[in-house]
Amino acid sequence: MAKKVERYFYPAVFTYEEGQEIAVVFPDLDAATSGETEDDALLCARELLGCVMFGLEEDGEPIPEPTPLSAVTLEENERAVLVDVYMPSVRMAQNNKSVNRTVTLPAWLNAAALERNINFSQVLQDALKAQMGF
Repeated sequence: MAKKVERYFYPAVFTYEEGQEIAVVFPDLDAATSGETEDDALLCARELLGCVMFGLEEDGEPIPEPTPLSAVTLEENERAVLVDVYMPSVRMAQNNKSVNRTVTLPAWLNAAALERNINFSQVLQDALKAQMGF
């Protein structure tokens, strides 16, 4: 199995329109997002890039070659930004994604746990890990 890429770098086009959020488009990936400020737009772009690249990896799709930043065509109100994403943390977050499970408890036990502000999810996770020796 090929070693997975640790970090991807793709150009994004930030578009500035008066009174609107900053639009962010990845021309190589057919993906877009936006942000209220430049910091917010960059964080949203990085998160989107991670999701898109993770999806491509998981589906076994070819990874598009990024356009060099200097070759990105821009309008007057646009700026090219090189966005990177560190994939090991994205992959780990996807593997740790939570799922909902329905459990049945005696009413008295539920009431007693609620009175004590017990975090049901955490208790169940801890018990399952202990049961499996993790």
